[in-house]
Amino acid sequence: VMASMAHLQEEKLRLQEELLGLQEKLAARENDELSRSLQLQGQVETLTAKLLEQAQEIGRLRSELGGTDVEKHRDLLAAENERLRQEMKACEGELRELRRQQQAPCRDCTHLQENAGLQERLSQLQREAEEMRAKLAELDLEVQQKTNRLAEVELRLKDSLAERAEEEERLSRRLRDSQETIASLKAQPQQIKYIIKTVEVESAKAKQALCESQSRNQYLQEQVGMQRQVLKEMEQQLQSSQKTAAQLRAQIVMYEAELERAHGQMLEEMQAMEEEKNRAIEEAFSRAQVEMKAVHENLAGVRTNLLTLQPALRTLTHDYNSLKRQVRDFPLLLQETLRSARAEISQAIEDVHSTNRELLRKYRRELQLRKKCHNELVRLKGNIRVFGRVRPITKEDGEGPEAANAVTFDADDDAVLHLLHRGKQVSFELDKVFPPQASQEEVFQEVQALVTSCIDGYNVCIFAYGQTGAGKTYTMEGTAANPGINQRALQLLFSEVRGKEADWDYAISVSAAEIYNEALRDLLGKEPQEKLEIKLCPDGSGQLYVPGLTELRVQSVEDINKV
Repeated sequence: VMASMAHLQEEKLRLQEELLGLQEKLAARENDELSRSLQLQGQVETLTAKLLEQAQEIGRLRSELGGTDVEKHRDLLAAENERLRQEMKACEGELRELRRQQQAPCRDCTHLQENAGLQERLSQLQREAEEMRAKLAELDLEVQQKTNRLAEVELRLKDSLAERAEEEERLSRRLRDSQETIASLKAQPQQIKYIIKTVEVESAKAKQALCESQSRNQYLQEQVGMQRQVLKEMEQQLQSSQKTAAQLRAQIVMYEAELERAHGQMLEEMQAMEEEKNRAIEEAFSRAQVEMKAVHENLAGVRTNLLTLQPALRTLTHDYNSLKRQVRDFPLLLQETLRSARAEISQAIEDVHSTNRELLRKYRRELQLRKKCHNELVRLKGNIRVFGRVRPITKEDGEGPEAANAVTFDADDDAVLHLLHRGKQVSFELDKVFPPQASQEEVFQEVQALVTSCIDGYNVCIFAYGQTGAGKTYTMEGTAANPGINQRALQLLFSEVRGKEADWDYAISVSAAEIYNEALRDLLGKEPQEKLEIKLCPDGSGQLYVPGLTELRVQSVEDINKV
């Protein structure tokens, strides 16, 4: 029934999805039809504009021309006008037909795909044309920048030539001044020599004047030498300036030639770019014309396909109506199916409940039988059992041959214990005897059945008796790594409780009492010295209890250890 309901639910979801898909298809076709009608309206407006242009052309020809040729041309234009009117009427008829039918072209039509491809190709050509225009603009900008840099170079070259001319003029002036100074210095020593020759016979005063003149002559000669050296340096500077000027003139000539070459190259590149641009524009225009012609042809094919799609639309409409009727009848069918399913499910639930009740009854009977068998087993083993455990020899027992073990065991019977006392062997028979090598796990296996009896509702008591140092604490408590009977019994108790918590509720509490010197003390009470008594339960069950004894609720072994 659940599988049938799931199948009906899946069928309902599938029908709803198909209905939504049909609605989406109809909405998409309505949108496409609207866009198609807008395109046809644009074509009608274009044809109307062409008619107006033809009418204007006819009027212009009538006003400008006359005679027979004009009349022929007018007749041709009138025929063309009439043809355009018929085409416009046909387009308007198609537009009205498409608006009335409210149908959309096929999405997967090859003509539409070709049209989309042609439009994409046209947009790509337009983008290429835009890129060519951008490149041309970049080249124009680069030419402008190079022209500006060339003008700057010419200005710097003119400034350099002007500075070089000024430097040559200044050096020429300095050269002329140096030559005049040399000429004047060359003229002065002859006078001095002449004076020296003419004053040789004069007095001592004249001789002193002669010495002064000689010293002055020497000074002037030194000045002449310095001026000659300066003249040589200036000649060298003039030669280097002339070399620099020649180099600059060569560079100017080279720059002018490079400028002319770059200008010519730039003009050639501009002319080539212009030609390439015109050629690309012409090619793009011709391709666009061809593609537009193909688009018009594809448009005619699309119109033909639109006419062929009408039967398919009628079929889809019929299928949609049948699905609509099925969806309208689906709730009644679903309600009837749900009623039958509810009845079957109720019957199945009732059968399951009866089966569960029978199983629960059998489980409880088996539980009582298990408890009875377990108790019978415990009774057969003995309600009161006494075990003996012998501890190993320790250092406190002494060393040497006198430290021999006074206890021996029977190899054939694990319930017999032999003791050597005053030279005589005394035997004791118990329920079981554990030798020194017995483990804590082996000791616990003999008493773990009593935990099940405790859960079944019987009183259980496990205690150890012996003198100081006999191993009572080790047997009952043990260590953290090797626990004793107490810890193992508590772990088993809580494990059994967790296994039965789905069917039973257990409450576990702990109390600790001590009997010492005939006095009973509550070890968990606030006043341990308070006197307590052991009494029989008033319900007549014969059980003993201690009124006022402190009891603490616990949930785990850790809680008991904390207590």
